[in-house]
Amino acid sequence: MPQSLAKIQIHLVYSTKNRERVIDDGIRTELHAYMGGILKHMNCYPVELNTEPDHAHILFVLGRTITIADTVAHLKRSSTNWLRRKDDALRNFYWQSGYGAFSVSESNGSAVQAYIRNQKQHHRNSNFKNEFRALLRQHEIEFDERYVWD
Repeated sequence: MPQSLAKIQIHLVYSTKNRERVIDDGIRTELHAYMGGILKHMNCYPVELNTEPDHAHILFVLGRTITIADTVAHLKRSSTNWLRRKDDALRNFYWQSGYGAFSVSESNGSAVQAYIRNQKQHHRNSNFKNEFRALLRQHEIEFDERYVWD
């Protein structure tokens, strides 16, 4: 086969540094559009983006020629710089250094989209740490609590 084809959906999750609650409703829509543009520029296809004050959930199709690590590094670096320029109150903004990346099957894509879209309701009953631990367990990822948070 002369052509290389792939469709790999990733559910990406990461928080603000120390889970500081700094992403407010007034900047969210623009931030989502900006992050979607970054992904498109990397030949990744954004499917669903949502942020809460202290974290982000992004479902995207990974570009065929880029790694997850490179995608996340560029996305976080670019959005950090954009947030810092956009609002003086965010001039010291940082995302956490780590992230969670979870594979999503085509058959489960709609459910993950709905989950990401409904973060506000979800977080009425659970904080980010509990949510992230649950995602790690659901995907059978071993982790050491000492090194998950920064």
